[in-house]
Amino acid sequence: MAYITNNDIADRLGSAAYVQFTDDDGDGVADTPVVDEARLGAEGEVNGYLARRYLVPIDLSVHTELADLLKSVTLDVVEFRLHVRRPPVAPDALRRYEQTVGWLRGVTEGRIELPASSELETNAALGPLASSSGEERLLTRDELRGQ
Repeated sequence: MAYITNNDIADRLGSAAYVQFTDDDGDGVADTPVVDEARLGAEGEVNGYLARRYLVPIDLSVHTELADLLKSVTLDVVEFRLHVRRPPVAPDALRRYEQTVGWLRGVTEGRIELPASSELETNAALGPLASSSGEERLLTRDELRGQ
């Protein structure tokens, strides 16, 4: 499930910048494959962070309240990616990207929770972080050292 569309990118950048950053063949028209690559790369980057905790992509048909948030975050990433293609990178685009990556790291580390109205499905592929089985320890570290 996509968080953004190519039209969202055009709206964010404005038509002149949209063409400037994506017209690789010089015909004055945005190249759809370039936009698609940037969009899919940005969504992959966002999902790469979110996947450390949640099943991705986040199902926006279930969690509609997250649509605008994930759209904004993904647009910050794609805007930066497109600026990198045509340096120099605008300071605002760099600042937004760095803030977005910091926020995504916060989500990954569990310092920030996604504001979902119902529980998000966790990434079961990660498995348990730690577990133990068997009987309780008979000897402590001190006993093993002879103390």
